[in-house]
Amino acid sequence: MTETTGTALPKGFRSAELGWPELHRIPHPPRRVPLLGDVLGVNVRTPLQDSMRFGRRLGPVFRRKAFGKEIVFVWGADLAAELADESRFAKHVGLGVANLRPVAGDGLFTAYNHEPNWQLAHDVLAPGFSREAMEGYHPMMLAVAERLTDRWDREQAAGRGVDVPGDMTKLTLETIARTGFGHDFGSFERSRPHPFVNAMVGTLTYAQRLNVVPAPLAPLLLRGAFRRNEADMAFLNRTVDAVVAARRSSSGEGDLLDRMLETAHPETGERLAPENVRRQVITFLIAGHETTSGALSFALHYLSRHPDVAARARAEVDRVWGDTDRPGYDQIAKLRYVRRVLDESLRLWPTAPAFAREARQDTVLGGVHPMRQGAWALVLTPLLHRDPEVWGADAEKFDPDRFDAQAVRARPAHTFKPWGTGARACIGRQFALHEATLVLGLLLRRYELRADPEYRLRVAERLTLMPEGLRLRLERRAPAQRESSALGRPVARTGD
Repeated sequence: MTETTGTALPKGFRSAELGWPELHRIPHPPRRVPLLGDVLGVNVRTPLQDSMRFGRRLGPVFRRKAFGKEIVFVWGADLAAELADESRFAKHVGLGVANLRPVAGDGLFTAYNHEPNWQLAHDVLAPGFSREAMEGYHPMMLAVAERLTDRWDREQAAGRGVDVPGDMTKLTLETIARTGFGHDFGSFERSRPHPFVNAMVGTLTYAQRLNVVPAPLAPLLLRGAFRRNEADMAFLNRTVDAVVAARRSSSGEGDLLDRMLETAHPETGERLAPENVRRQVITFLIAGHETTSGALSFALHYLSRHPDVAARARAEVDRVWGDTDRPGYDQIAKLRYVRRVLDESLRLWPTAPAFAREARQDTVLGGVHPMRQGAWALVLTPLLHRDPEVWGADAEKFDPDRFDAQAVRARPAHTFKPWGTGARACIGRQFALHEATLVLGLLLRRYELRADPEYRLRVAERLTLMPEGLRLRLERRAPAQRESSALGRPVARTGD
C-alpha cells in the first residue's frame, strides 16, 4: 500500500504505472515473464550492473520490472539535466534508500521531503563543513592516514600485498568517527573489521535485497537475513547511543556531534530531538565513510593500472608538498591533477551509483513522456557518466584530463553527478574530497603501487559500490626519488 502525505503526495516505493500514463512508450528488456517481470538473465547481487547492461541496449530512458515493481531509469544527459531542475523535480526517497529508514529514519539521506528534520539538521550542521571547520578536521585526517601508512609499511616490509577496500574502509570510518564524533573504533588495531562495519554492511546488503523481494514476504523469504538485519540495526543503535551518552557526560569537542546536541537553528531556535540525533549520527557514520572508501579504492585501482597517470600525479605531490612531513590544509587543494584522478574514478564508478527524482507537478519529460505529480525516475549515474554524446566514443577509457579546467567548462551542466543533485545533494562533499585527495597524495608520495596482473575489476554492490578483492603490492620510495620527481627528472624505480 502506498502512504500519502498531507499534500496527497505518495511517499516510499510506488510502481511506475502509477505515475507514467504512457509507460508503454518506454522500452523494457525482452522476454518479460508474467508476475516475475524482467528477471531472465539477471543476477540479484548485481542489479545496478544488470541495469547498465540493459540501458546500453535500450537507450537513455527505459524500464525494468520485478515482482510487480516497475522502475523507469534515465541516463541520457539531456533528460538527467531536466530531472536536476529543482523547480520541476525534487529528491525521491524510494527503492533502496527507503529500505534504510528502519535504521536511519528521517536522517539527512533518508528523510522524505515533507519531513522537517532534514532541513533543520542541514541548517544546523552546514557550518560543520565550512572552511574553518574543515581546517580543524585536517590534523585528525592526517593522524588517521598515518595509522594507515604505518599498517601499509608493515605489510610492505613483510612482503605482503594490502587489502585495499578493507583498509580504505578502516581509514574512512576512523576519519569520520574521530572528526565528527570524537570516537575511535580502533579499526587498525583489529585483525577483522569492527563489528560496526559488519553491521553496517549487513544493513546495506539487506536493503539492496529488498529491492527485488516483495516487502511483506521478506520475513518469510529472507528469514535468516531478516533476523540478522534486526540484530545489525540493534547493534548500530546501541553503538551510537553509547557514543552520544559518552559525549553528554564529557566536555565538548566542537565537532558535528556537539552541533547536533547543543546548536539551535539560527532562526527558529529549534534543536534536534534525541532520536533524530541518533539517526543523523548513523547517517554520517555510514554515508561519511562508505562512499569515500569506495572512491579511494577505485582510484587506487586505476592508478595501479596506469603507471603514467600515477607518475604524473606523484610528481605533482612531490612538487607541491616538497619535503614537508605533514602537508598543510591549503596544500591539499593545490593537488589539481590528483583531484582529476579522483574525479575520473568517480566518473567511471560513482560509489553512490544512482539518485531518484520525483515530479513536483504534472509534467512531460523530454517533451515525450508525461509524468504525474509524484512520479519518479532513477538516474543511473555510471551510464550518465558514460553518455557518448557528452564524454565521447572513448567514454570507457580512464583519462583524468577529462577534468582539466577547460574540458569541464566545455561540458554541459549536470553531466557529472557523483554527489547527487539539488538541495538534497551530499552535505559532506567537500569533507570527502579533502580527505580523499589528502590520502591519495600521501600514498602516492610514499609508495609505488603494483597491480596484480591476474586481477580483473569486479564491482561489489551494496547500495554503494566497491571494487571486490582488490589487493596491491607496494614498494617504498626513497627520498631521492621524491626529489628527482619534484624537479621533473626521470625517476629510477626500485625492484623492476
